Amino acid sequence: MKLIEGFDSNYRYILVAARRARQLQSGAPAVVETTSRKPCRIAQDELRAGRVKWEKTEIGAPEAPIGDEPESVGHD
Repeated sequence: MKLIEGFDSNYRYILVAARRARQLQSGAPAVVETTSRKPCRIAQDELRAGRVKWEKTEIGAPEAPIGDEPESVGHD
């Protein structure tokens, strides 16, 4: 599969298209004219037309609150 313009990987393209397809299934209006009635295909058409905005977010590990010490278990 050829890399779609504007995406750093095909995996990311599929994730964004799937999320947009879910929005369409939930009643969101399509932002491009298309002959398809299938949400997945409409989402792909929207992405290829550059009409869907998306951003990459970083997921980090949660930080422990400052000043909290771990409790010892099993020692008196």
